[in-house]
Order: sequence, then structure tokens, then C-alpha cells
Amino acid sequence: MTILPRRWRLPYVAVLAIIGLLLSISALQTYRLSGGTHPWEPFLWEFSSVSVIGLLALGVHALLGQLRGRSWQRQLAAHAAAMPLFSLLHIAGMFGLRFAVYGLAGVDYHPDDLATVLVFEGGKDAVSYLSFCLISRGVWMAQAAALRAQELDRARRELAEVRLARLADQVQPHFLFNTLNLISSVMYEDVPRADKLLCQLADLLRQTLAAQQRAEHTVGEELALVQPFLALMQARFGPERLVVHIETDEAASACRLPALLLLAPVENAVKHDVARHRGRVTVSVVAKRVGERLHLKVSNHGDTPVPDSPPDPDGGLGLRNLRERLEARYADAASVNFGPDGGGMSLTLELPCAR
Repeated sequence: MTILPRRWRLPYVAVLAIIGLLLSISALQTYRLSGGTHPWEPFLWEFSSVSVIGLLALGVHALLGQLRGRSWQRQLAAHAAAMPLFSLLHIAGMFGLRFAVYGLAGVDYHPDDLATVLVFEGGKDAVSYLSFCLISRGVWMAQAAALRAQELDRARRELAEVRLARLADQVQPHFLFNTLNLISSVMYEDVPRADKLLCQLADLLRQTLAAQQRAEHTVGEELALVQPFLALMQARFGPERLVVHIETDEAASACRLPALLLLAPVENAVKHDVARHRGRVTVSVVAKRVGERLHLKVSNHGDTPVPDSPPDPDGGLGLRNLRERLEARYADAASVNFGPDGGGMSLTLELPCAR
């Protein structure tokens, strides 16, 4: 991991510059009161110290990163060696810069004797070193927590994708078995018609297999699968018994949704509701975009229901699967409402309109 990411380099230098400037202004007041004649000297003193400290602080941060996970004995030994080294490097770098600048300016520089400098700077450097250790430890802990949060979020996304794939895999067998059951009743009545229905089913299954390879597609592409299915069901029941109404607008057609989301509700409307009603049944699929929300409605309305044949209040396995898919994909951002609607049943879905 980079000690100082590129995006933090300029802010880090800016903070060091501000600290050096504030310390220099403060030292300048004392310098003037003591009769100093070179106003630049306090700036040199403070900036030489701050610049070297700034570089050494990065070294301390790197050391803390290397010591993560080590035993406390090894960490203590490393800090015992690093603290005096930190002070020696600070003193050497700071006075090296000062002597260089004083030499270029042609001004004599007479610092305190080495023993005094070591004692005076050593105490301050010990405090600075311990402060940097605490700050660095907090930074490393924050970075580790952020990394764990990213890994957890990635694991959750992968788990959600696996769950969505499992639920999507359940759509096709469920749809296939129910459709074959509907077709089987025709085989003994009209073999050529049953053969035609099976061919249409094969074409539809090829389309659904292609759609299933994608996690999501547009409403327009979803309706392109619903329409052949309803055409197949019209061929099964006859256009006089099953009337199909599909309505969508251009804005809604461009919205994206999980693949094969509407097949189960439409299939349920045909399988359960056409059989429950005498006479004609109208199955409607309506898609509208309202603001940033996609509104989908699958409904059926027919003549007098068959007595003692109430609808499934939960919508059957297909709709339970649909609810789970929406919850896994959108959580609380999607809603599902299913229940009686006039002379039939309706399913209303609201979900974000993703482009």
C-alpha cells in the first residue's frame, strides 16, 4: 500500500507549509524583541525543522505499517531503536539545511554545542515520535477498516449475484413445466395443433435461454419475450377466450430490469385465471415511467369466475420467486402489490428506472 497516495501529497505539503508559516510568525515576534537583524532567520529555523519532520513522519508511518501484526516485544524493540534514530536524523537534516542556507547567505551561524542540542531537540523529538506513532496507528486502523468494509461489500454483492442467479434459474423450469402441462391437454384433441404449439415453445425457450445469460435487460426486451408467450397461450386457448393487451411508452421501454421478471406473473395470469373464468379473459401488461420510477402492472379481467375456485393469495411459486429477486436486487427500493382488482387479479411493481 502506498505510504502517501498521490491525491494526499499536495494537501500534506500544504499542511506542513501552514504549520511552518505559523511557527515562523510566532518565532519572528520573539526574534525581533531579542534584537535580531535578519527577519528570514526564524523562517529558516522553523521550515528546516518542519520539512525534515514531515519526511520523517512518513518513515514512522511506514514503520508502523511494517509492524502491524507483530508481537508487542518486537514492536517495542523496533520503537526503542527507531526513536533515537528519528531524533538524530531530524537534527542532522535540520542543521544541514540551516548551515547550507547560512553559507549561501554569507551569514555566520553559531548553534549551541552538540550536547545541548541533543538534549533540547531529543526531548521534543521523543514527543513528536510518539505523537506520530499514535496518529499513524489510527490511520492504519482506518485504512484496514475501510478495506474490510470494501471486502464485505464485495462479498455481499457476490452473494446477491449468486442468489439472483439461483432465483433466475428457477424461472425457466417453473415456466417450462407449467407450459408443457397446458400443451399436454391439447395432444389428444388436436395433434397437429399440439405439434405447432411445441415448436412455438421451442422458439420461445431459445429466446429465454439467451435472455438468461444476461442479469438484466430493458423493458422492451422483456416484453419481446412476453409477447410470444402470450401468442402461444392464445393459440392454446383461442383468441376468443384469451385477449392480450400490452401497453408501454418509450421512456419505460428503455428502463432496465432483471431478465425474465415478467414471465412468471404473466404465466400465472394465464394458467390460473383463464382456467378460473368462464368465457373471455383479458390479460394486460402495462409499463409506465413516472419520474425516476418504473411502474409495471400485470392484470387480468374476465367473466364470472368458476365457483369455489379462489385465486392463490400469494400468487404462487412464481410470484414468491419474483419478490425474492426484487428484494435481492433492489432491497427496499422496489415494491410488490398483488391482490383482487375488479373482476380479476392484478400485480403492480414499482422499481427504480435504471438506464
